[in-house]
Amino acid sequence: MAVNRLERAVRRVDRVQQANRVLGFALAVTKKYGDDRGGQLAALLAYYGFLSLFPLLLLLVTVLGIVAGGSSSITRDLEGSALAQFPVIGSGPLSHTIHALHENSAAGLAVGILGLLWGSQGASQMGQYAMAEVWNVPNLARPNFWARLGRTGVLVGALGLFLVVSSGLAAIGTLGGRGPLVRVGGVAGSLVANAGLYASAFRILTPSQVPTRSLLPGALAGAGAWTVLQDVGTALVEHQLRHSSQVYGTFAVVLGLVAWIYLAANVTLYAAELNVVAARRLWPRALAPPPLTEADRRVLAALAEQGRRRPEVQVDVRVEDQARPEAHGRSG
Repeated sequence: MAVNRLERAVRRVDRVQQANRVLGFALAVTKKYGDDRGGQLAALLAYYGFLSLFPLLLLLVTVLGIVAGGSSSITRDLEGSALAQFPVIGSGPLSHTIHALHENSAAGLAVGILGLLWGSQGASQMGQYAMAEVWNVPNLARPNFWARLGRTGVLVGALGLFLVVSSGLAAIGTLGGRGPLVRVGGVAGSLVANAGLYASAFRILTPSQVPTRSLLPGALAGAGAWTVLQDVGTALVEHQLRHSSQVYGTFAVVLGLVAWIYLAANVTLYAAELNVVAARRLWPRALAPPPLTEADRRVLAALAEQGRRRPEVQVDVRVEDQARPEAHGRSG
């Protein structure tokens, strides 16, 4: 009896969310995240992001030292901007351990920079894999290793450009003082810069068969969420670390950094899922099937086709529904 009442309540909620565009869209994004095993993808992104973070920062600091000069105020501002994107680093003892790579010979310096670039490419490779999974691109249509490696270099360049722009915005804010208008202008500038970064990163990481216009809604949503996290989450993280570090020391800083990267990975994946749901109109989804909605059928068919590894292999999908046994979808 209790189970029947619970089922009826769930189905009432299901009818409401399917009839409401906002609720239906939000649930579809959440379900798509689950269908693509978003939690596992976020964990892998956090793992590779943590391993790639310090080589990437060391690479950027070294290049900045070569281009702008190691002792210039521009270099120091850019380094501070880079570290400030990660509050656990920017406000902790780890920020004092990142120094530019120096070599007496040009050949040794070149080898060091290439080594750092290779060490920092894990997160980019994982990001490209995650975007292909989110868009359910069949395995045979995904870029090969060398194409992905080339995109890694482009992504590093885009990150460097983003740090230059964000540092310039921070410098303008410093010149104007701490008034409310400057504060609003700084947040607006950060939002625009973050939107540009998200749009660029999505375009670089996503397979080329996905049109650029389909990546823009998630870029805007991700930029807004990331701006809020930078503004509010930084204070929360630093408050927690201030107390935790007294007990756990540097270990707490490392855990805080991993948690921050994992949070950023989830924000990015949800923004990417938003793009897919909006571009393919994958809503409403059924909360308690059967019956399955048309969006459910298209998601299931895309997941089945995603496993194709050879052009000789064709995948036929039939989705049988207890409530509508005659309905089926086909892809191949």
